[in-house]
Amino acid sequence: MKILVLKGSPNINGSSAMLADNFIKGATEAGHSIEEIDVAHSNVSPCTGCVHCGYEGECILSDDMDEIREMVLNSDMLVFVTPLYYYGMSAQLKTVIDRFCSRNFSIQQKHFKSALLTVAYNSDNWTFDALESHYDTLVKYLNLEDMGRILGYGCGTPSMTKFSKYPNEAYEFGKKL
Repeated sequence: MKILVLKGSPNINGSSAMLADNFIKGATEAGHSIEEIDVAHSNVSPCTGCVHCGYEGECILSDDMDEIREMVLNSDMLVFVTPLYYYGMSAQLKTVIDRFCSRNFSIQQKHFKSALLTVAYNSDNWTFDALESHYDTLVKYLNLEDMGRILGYGCGTPSMTKFSKYPNEAYEFGKKL
């Protein structure tokens, strides 16, 4: 399977990157082809809502999303990786997802597999409720098949994450795909 990992953390060596790296290691060992994009450091402008694309055509904006869009469409699985920022995904990842609109039909018809890898400092049982609700809505709207999620509670720093169970869970998740 061709897996595209969309890394949405501005912190290149942070906790969510640690989960992504462990997931990638496991998925690679399982024989999957992996591509990853650091969307947090890509040049992607927000959607203007002009609907020039007609939801399935060329976007009036020309930036790194042109390449990202092609990588998305050439994949079998999308892995969304984000730290929890104010109980949602990072703005950088959300910006990329918003720009999916210019290929809505193509994405919906492809029936990608998907996964969510996320971390948060907070460890309350409700910590990921809003993010999971948003992800579940994306899964429904884009006709994705959710393969699972790793929710890293109490992973506020890389050292906290390193000594938690979540890096191993991400590795095992990738390996079992």
